[in-house]
Amino acid sequence: MACLRDPEKGCPWDRVQTAQSISKYTLEEAYEVYDAVASNDMVALREELGDLLFHIVFYARMAEEQGSFDFFDVAQSACDKMIRRHPHIFGTAKKAPDWEEVKCQERAEHHQTGILSGIAKALPAATRAYKLQSRAARVGFDWDKPDLVLDKIVEESDELRAEIAQKEHVSEREDEMGDLLFACVNLARKLNIDPEKALKRTNAKFERRFSHIETVLKSQNRSFEQTTLDEMEELWIEAKKMEKSNNPV
Repeated sequence: MACLRDPEKGCPWDRVQTAQSISKYTLEEAYEVYDAVASNDMVALREELGDLLFHIVFYARMAEEQGSFDFFDVAQSACDKMIRRHPHIFGTAKKAPDWEEVKCQERAEHHQTGILSGIAKALPAATRAYKLQSRAARVGFDWDKPDLVLDKIVEESDELRAEIAQKEHVSEREDEMGDLLFACVNLARKLNIDPEKALKRTNAKFERRFSHIETVLKSQNRSFEQTTLDEMEELWIEAKKMEKSNNPV
């Protein structure tokens, strides 16, 4: 990395990068690691972990050039945190500490004193909503049971319907759409369902069923433009039945 960043002999692209300019690529690498894990592809995982590690080295090198910290400081910080969080392993404590209490203390050390402090803003929106709601629930700001959240979803749906009727209310529709999605995440949390995982499953299901429609139309030498919505719906239902027959409960 030091060679790549060398002012005279380094790579032109690497030399001009900043933490801000590569952050979006770091996020992409993290998702590629996730995909490799999800597909249980160990060859891809090895490669993707290397790519992610390269980014960590990249950040550390830029920080070192600024006199802030270096890669070894990053590794030491991780070690110190693990030792601090596991006094029952590395110290004399008889039992594991309260996890939330430890994290609360760490947030206080970083002057993050609010209940919702420290939840990364770059998280996927559904995941961040889940974390915000979970944090608020710890201090009692929560629905008692899922049925009440369902009532809230109906309420938010009605409010969105009202804004849809007002064609000029573009911003208001976006607000109400956000409120409805937030309420749906809340219901997922109350049911102990990861909303990101649930939506990923539905995305995959949609892809499978839509691909079936596309495959059938190609076999019939027909285009989507030549197919009515009712005909596509019939093929969609056919795909659902095929899935159920292949995966009997």
